Amino acid sequence: MVHTGAMKSRNKTVRQSISLPAHIATQVRNLAKTRKLSSNRMLAELIENGIEAEKRKQQEFFKLAERFRNATDPEEAKRLGDELRRMVFGD
Repeated sequence: MVHTGAMKSRNKTVRQSISLPAHIATQVRNLAKTRKLSSNRMLAELIENGIEAEKRKQQEFFKLAERFRNATDPEEAKRLGDELRRMVFGD
């Protein structure tokens, strides 16, 4: 089998350089040590988890917005509107 370059690798990695505040870097190293991972792998897992959390948060927001749009009871609409406001602007 000859690789022509037409197929893309699923797990292609890209080297990135980031600067972290010292206290965050320390936390990453401590987490990595606890989990017996490299700091690099720990950062990758933390980023993956953060992306998944953001996607879930976005899905929650759209579900709540849909419920708000479909609410017929004024009390329910107010409660859902307040919840939407908290999601967007915080408490």
